[in-house]
Amino acid sequence: MEWYLAVLKKYAVFYGRARRKEYWISTLVHLAIICALTGIRIGVDYVFRSYSLPSLVLSFIASIYLMAILVPVLAVSVRRLHDTGRTGFFLILGLIPLVGGIILLIYTLQDSFPGENQYGPNPKETAPDAD
Repeated sequence: MEWYLAVLKKYAVFYGRARRKEYWISTLVHLAIICALTGIRIGVDYVFRSYSLPSLVLSFIASIYLMAILVPVLAVSVRRLHDTGRTGFFLILGLIPLVGGIILLIYTLQDSFPGENQYGPNPKETAPDAD
């Protein structure tokens, strides 16, 4: 949970580097929250047999959450690309259907660029636990 909170504390920090652990734990927590909200909304829809006020409220909450995490998700993604020695502009690859997402997945799974690069020191060398 500390990695998820670290991403939120660096809300709009697009410089520096982010370890795989920071990126993937925050991504999984975001996914879990979105899935939980969606699952609850689907359950409410099933109980009421149609869209209802509780369903709309849950959809609204999910929308607000998605808008709130947009900037930190972009920021940690840019920092993750920096950690692999790439510029944040590689995020544009995500706009290419299927292929772009696969390329970004591969980039985010790669190990850190060893030592210091143009984006700063290796966070893995200063952190107590390694990936």
